[in-house]
Amino acid sequence: MTPASAPLLRIGTGHVAYGWVIVIALSITETVTWGIIYYGFPVFLRPMEQDLGASRVAITAAFSVGLGVAALAALPVGRWIDRHGGRGLMTVGSCLATALTLAWARVESVTALYAVWLLMGLAMAATLYEPAFAVVVTWFTRGRDRALLTVTLVAGFASTIFMPIEAWLLTRVGWRAALTILAVVLAVITIPIHALVLRRSPRATPARDDAGATTSAVPGVTLGQAARTLVFWVLAGAFFVSNFATAAVSVHLIPYLVDRGYTATLAAATIGWMGAMQVPGRLLFVPISARLGARWMVASVFFGQAVGMGQLPLVALIGTTLPFIVVMGASNGMSTLSRATSLAQVFGARHYGAISGAVALGANGARAIGPVGASLLLVGLGAYPAVFWTMAASLVLASLAVLIAGAGVEGEA
Repeated sequence: MTPASAPLLRIGTGHVAYGWVIVIALSITETVTWGIIYYGFPVFLRPMEQDLGASRVAITAAFSVGLGVAALAALPVGRWIDRHGGRGLMTVGSCLATALTLAWARVESVTALYAVWLLMGLAMAATLYEPAFAVVVTWFTRGRDRALLTVTLVAGFASTIFMPIEAWLLTRVGWRAALTILAVVLAVITIPIHALVLRRSPRATPARDDAGATTSAVPGVTLGQAARTLVFWVLAGAFFVSNFATAAVSVHLIPYLVDRGYTATLAAATIGWMGAMQVPGRLLFVPISARLGARWMVASVFFGQAVGMGQLPLVALIGTTLPFIVVMGASNGMSTLSRATSLAQVFGARHYGAISGAVALGANGARAIGPVGASLLLVGLGAYPAVFWTMAASLVLASLAVLIAGAGVEGEA
């Protein structure tokens, strides 16, 4: 978006397009929300097992329920933001997340934990990346990639910032008091920012033309029109495969590496380093995308994930996990941005929320079922190398499908 097409906020002697104020605001709230709601769960996993007297499977399944609900809610959330903007919904989402975090701190049974996380799925759908991206996309035509990069780059440090704080609170006050403190932090930071800073882009506000028809300055096709195109279904399927593979690796990598002689500490560190590589991957996304074009960039992301996945069966031959960490980590970091930018470029920003929500229904659902799905593949195929080869082949097919289906799309997918 150019400065002439957005309200300007005077800061000191200069002017900053209000779209960038939105980006800064969402960078803060996404970091806090991801850090507390998403990354807090694994930190408190063990004490929850002990206090509730439940197995790890039973506890982690509550988290999967929340992710599943968030996936199902993505489409209605996207439609709402297209029609009304993000301020009301994201404010309510932050209020709900705060109340549920307080309730989470007081659960006394597995049933209560499931009830909290079932509703937490709605809060996540209203506050995490999908609604934030939908808000940002309508504020920018030029510089959209940089705006989305800023949000994901800052929020990429959520685990780095919050997991040590949460671990420290856990040792000092216990998991229940820690969650109560974190709920206060969540409320104090995210609710006022969403309520007071977020506003709808003037370009996205419907107007009436001379004939009385509703118009908007933001171009774009509807979800129904998008769903009648091949590229929509190819992108939806490709991001499903991508998220399935990423979630599967995050859970199954440790037992696989331990079976091959790695210590549990080194195997866990491999996942941590892979996560750290997402940041440089995202930094490289914008310049590489500008050179390759969006369609080739998205296809390259899937191919990069396939290359990373294909290294796992060969880890004994390679002798180190470093190439896997670099390639898979950077590709995973680019994947989040590639979904947001490709959908906006192919289908326009006007109904981005609904279209993104429809794709997220599958993509985020894959994140919820990826770990158990990989377990079923392991049972069926008999060994981890076969599972990894299968997922690598699926990612190669996804990459090729994007190239073929997007070849004739204006703006490139």
